[in-house]
Amino acid sequence: MMTSSALFARSLRRTCLAIACAAGTSLAAQTVLPAYPTNQVERKDWLVDKIETKTGVYQTVEGHIVLSNGLTRRVFTQSPNVATISLDELTTNTSLLRSIRPEATIDIDGHHIEVGGLTGQPVHNYLLKQWLPTLKADPKAMKMKRFRVENTKERFGWMKRRQWMPKDMPWPAPGKELIFSYGLDDEAITALTSKGGVRPDYLKDIEVEVHYELYDGMPVYCKWMTMTNHSQRTVTVNRFVSEIIAAVEPESSVDERHRWMYPNITVDTDYNFGGMSEEYIYASSVAWKQDPLYKTQVNVERTTPCLLEVAPKLGPEQQIAPGKTFSSFRAWELINDSEERERKSLGYRRMMRAMAPWVTENPILMHVRTADSTAVKHAIDQCAEVGFEMVIMTFWSGFDAEDESAKNLGYLKRLADYAHEHNIALGGYSLLASRSIDRENDVLLPEGQQARFLNSPCIESRWGQDYMRKLYQLYTVTGLDVLEHDGSYPGDVCHATYHPGHRGIGDSQWNQMRTITDYYKWCRSKGIYLNIPDLYFLNGGNKTGMGYREANWSLPRAQQEIVERQNIFDGTWLKAPPMGWMFVPLVEYQGGGEAATIEPLKDHLPHYGQRLANLFGAGVQACYRGPQLYDTPETKQLVKTWVDFYKKHREVLDGDIIHVRRPDGRDYDAILHVNPHGKERGLLMVYNPLEEPIRKQISVDLYYTGLTQTATLCEQDGKARKVRIDDRHKALIDIEVPAKSQTWFVIR
Repeated sequence: MMTSSALFARSLRRTCLAIACAAGTSLAAQTVLPAYPTNQVERKDWLVDKIETKTGVYQTVEGHIVLSNGLTRRVFTQSPNVATISLDELTTNTSLLRSIRPEATIDIDGHHIEVGGLTGQPVHNYLLKQWLPTLKADPKAMKMKRFRVENTKERFGWMKRRQWMPKDMPWPAPGKELIFSYGLDDEAITALTSKGGVRPDYLKDIEVEVHYELYDGMPVYCKWMTMTNHSQRTVTVNRFVSEIIAAVEPESSVDERHRWMYPNITVDTDYNFGGMSEEYIYASSVAWKQDPLYKTQVNVERTTPCLLEVAPKLGPEQQIAPGKTFSSFRAWELINDSEERERKSLGYRRMMRAMAPWVTENPILMHVRTADSTAVKHAIDQCAEVGFEMVIMTFWSGFDAEDESAKNLGYLKRLADYAHEHNIALGGYSLLASRSIDRENDVLLPEGQQARFLNSPCIESRWGQDYMRKLYQLYTVTGLDVLEHDGSYPGDVCHATYHPGHRGIGDSQWNQMRTITDYYKWCRSKGIYLNIPDLYFLNGGNKTGMGYREANWSLPRAQQEIVERQNIFDGTWLKAPPMGWMFVPLVEYQGGGEAATIEPLKDHLPHYGQRLANLFGAGVQACYRGPQLYDTPETKQLVKTWVDFYKKHREVLDGDIIHVRRPDGRDYDAILHVNPHGKERGLLMVYNPLEEPIRKQISVDLYYTGLTQTATLCEQDGKARKVRIDDRHKALIDIEVPAKSQTWFVIR
């Protein structure tokens, strides 16, 4: 007699067999999946609580495949072809999908091919289950052959070799990967054959795989596609779209809009260039488009942007030889459970820490003004004395990453060895874009068109390829630990047909991006820290600019203090503190004269102390640019005091920031660091910019500390006291802050 579990297993295998036969696939190629638990909804808050539910791939009684972790789920029908039929945020029971589309598209040798998908949906406002049996597979589309389930895998190596590196960040983020494999059948080949044309039978030997990852404890998917050429001829991938989601629109507008709300999905990719702003994601690889099939939308002109497409804006025009595989870039999709600004930004910051955990590295660094041996060693000595961890030979210092002479490489190796003896990381600055090499090696653009930074070399020119070779050699030979790579690849296209690394404009953007990101990934695998003023986090970059205007360092010192805190307050909406650098020119920079300058440091201790309090109190590291960090014992002690404060509370200071009150110079300003799983649940920094003390009671939301009912506060590591947390998660805190000063409260 069979047990109930054996009966269930046999029933499930029969279900899989029926589904496989209907889809024209082999049972041997299929994976038997566990039944989907219909009550799998995680009731905890993923931004506060530890989530116990793990990611799984399941099968429903209807035969649909479910990728879920209790916070979100994506459901696929398998017959008559694979298609996403549901995309849900589970904690609020919100559906984000209204219409079925292909899972991807790919253009090969001029043939436009859809991958998966179904047609025949009556209207595109919503999708009913009872419509599914009536929908058809597009005869020209690739059909699913098989699927498999794997654990997530690291995209590239991450070497941890320094004291500032987090010890407990998992890499890769744990979760599951679901892979569907597709191919073209005879019917599709016939449909793709143009009238009177030659049948492209070789396309039957092209396999496309669409990959979906979902991570434990986060409502975050990753999606990408690969194409393997099993034919006997070289093929060209002209274009691809790796994600298409017909999403529910977040607003109803009959009339024309100049500024639309987008559906509540935050999308990021590792094909992103051009600047520090998330807006460049849309310029390079993501688009919310009008949906031509959505003819029953409210907007009269049918221009609602509610169709997500993830694709390069140009190309890639990649030639794939027999037996080789092409991979698209990856897109990460955060399924938001709220429209509230702080919560959405917290979700994005949490996603970035998991998908690029090296952004949590937060070394204390100095920009030494000259690469002269005496000056660099003096900077290293001072950094070691006060607890700094990194020295960068700054711009205009004389550091030359392109000088591959034995003399220069030997000189830099000796400096690196000296730094390592003092437990200091050492590196330098190199400029890539925003300069001109010569007519032969610069990007070639049409008459009247400019590069992103006016001038830029093509990375795939002879000069560009030689430049990249020199960078690899420099960091391999010298043992340097840091690269500040300014003007990184900004997305410039190149029309040249004589550059060795690309054939023309069509592949110029893809090839340049691949070259620069391959290098950054190599750096990450070697433990080389990367300061890059562009959004290369997902390709290995550690830090970018927090957001500031360099000319503001010519303002009088007192004005710089408040502007600095404003820059940090605004910059940390989409960056955790370790993700962005600030700048402290200890010597004159961008003009302003004596009124703007901190040197001599001993003569401006109150201001220097305030800058240190601003930055270390925010957990934000700055590039302290100058010849020295201190000039007297009093100055040294001031620096060391704030370094010690930061290191004592480093775990919570490097966590998320809750924005309490923006600096305006008219009252207190405050930020709250939170770490719901740490020993210190929070750290409240309160600043007083006024000429008189501030004494008042302020209300602070402690929800994201994870504390309820009561919290223990220690002001400036002093005596502990209890405060009550009300049912709105607010606590009333009495503050008394001296004039032109600050205080802090550790929250446990």
